[in-house]
Amino acid sequence: MSETQEEKRNYLNELRLKSTYLGGEDRVHKQHDLGKYTARERIQRLLDPDTFIEFDKFVSHKCHQFGMEKKKFLGDGVVTGLGEINGQKVALYSQDFTCWGGALGAAHAQKICKIMDYALRNRVPIIGISDSGGARIQEGVESLGGYAEIFYRNVKCSGVIPQISLIMGPCAGGAVYSPAITDFVFMVEGTSYMFVTGPEVIKTVTHEEVTKEDLGGAKTHSEVSGIASVTCKNEDDCFERVRELLGFIPPHNFFKAEKKWTSDSVLRENSKLKNMIPDNPKKPYDMRDIITEIIDDGNFLEIQKDYAKNIIIGFSSIGGIKLGIVANQPAHLAGVLDIDSSVKAARFVRFCDAFDIPILTLVDVPGFLPGTHQEFGGIIKHGSKLLYAFSEATTPLITIITRKAYGGAYDVMASKHIRADVNLAYPSGEIAVMGAEGAVNIVFRKDLVGLEGKDLEEKRADLVSSYEKEFANPYKAAELGYLDNIILPEETRGIVYKYLCSLKNKKHYFPNKKHGNIQL
Repeated sequence: MSETQEEKRNYLNELRLKSTYLGGEDRVHKQHDLGKYTARERIQRLLDPDTFIEFDKFVSHKCHQFGMEKKKFLGDGVVTGLGEINGQKVALYSQDFTCWGGALGAAHAQKICKIMDYALRNRVPIIGISDSGGARIQEGVESLGGYAEIFYRNVKCSGVIPQISLIMGPCAGGAVYSPAITDFVFMVEGTSYMFVTGPEVIKTVTHEEVTKEDLGGAKTHSEVSGIASVTCKNEDDCFERVRELLGFIPPHNFFKAEKKWTSDSVLRENSKLKNMIPDNPKKPYDMRDIITEIIDDGNFLEIQKDYAKNIIIGFSSIGGIKLGIVANQPAHLAGVLDIDSSVKAARFVRFCDAFDIPILTLVDVPGFLPGTHQEFGGIIKHGSKLLYAFSEATTPLITIITRKAYGGAYDVMASKHIRADVNLAYPSGEIAVMGAEGAVNIVFRKDLVGLEGKDLEEKRADLVSSYEKEFANPYKAAELGYLDNIILPEETRGIVYKYLCSLKNKKHYFPNKKHGNIQL
């Protein structure tokens, strides 16, 4: 006797219910005890209410070795589907640590690949929530092949749709390379870990002893490696920061960005800016104070805040127009460019350019950091990455020199010479090969020969003063057309807004080619 419709309905509902059990009640409790949500709880907290549509709820593995045929979980350890964040459609997957520790097998990987393909076809951001011990050993090469299929899609999606990785637990071995390719990596203090080889393997091979936290925790990757884009206090904080990020970036590379709502008038008074630049050119100041004053509502989402602190990157808006900000930070290493800051800024510039997000560059840079460590580490190669990124960019580029712009660093920081659309400076701007004291020691060295003591100091002081009057200002560059205007600091917000409006239809094309060959 065939089943009735009621029996079929009941069977479906039983399977649906079974799929929500994840790895079982005990494992769910253990997950909660670790301060972690389950895969489904994370989706519920991240997405707008009642917007989630699940894919492949009933998928399970086909492995019959090592007793795996007796161990099956509906969904195979990962939840995939579609939803909305702030009304914006997204695709996502969330690994389930309660099922085999979130280990990736063939079916698990196929589910992730399927939702990534859907995201690419439909031009929506893809969000990956990682909580996995790595490859499912029982499935051998199928697990390894599954990772490679994901990596390939990461590359295929790059520059087309935003890719965001949330590291919510362990992420080890081959699993780390997918987040590494994505645009943004969010980590959580105390529960997130990323490493290619764990502490035990390192101890065996190199005899180094290191804790899991020191090796691959959120603090390490936010301050030392620079892998973490944003570090969060807990998972709920992470979800909120992701929602904030999606408010600044477009869903795909052909999307014409809409204005962000703000009640902050572009015509408001900016009198605080009048005295932010110190009279003493050697005295530091916090560039964040300038950023906060000129953007909408002081709302700045900083990326890689604790890494390479001599440069600041992040998202904001002016008059509702969304933009990326790149800024030297005089409060740290005098805002000098070095290996880490160059790479940090270069990748951010390339992301903004890929998605046609305008870039505002604030310049106060004394040059590139000297020293054997930098030279041996490849500052020539790494510094060229930032030069390449700005030169390659076709998105609107607006640059403001707030104070120092010395040497090759002047060229690199979105100068007019590498085709920035608008170059401005404050009256405090200084554009020169180097600072006055260094220049005097070279240019006037013959004038100083034979002088000693007070005579030497007085002569050098006179020469420095003359050099500063001649070169420590923006007017020579303006005379040559290298600056489009010299503005007062308090005029910044309104003027930048006007330029952003004028550049909204910008089109710039490079010679037809497969791709360039950026230094890697």
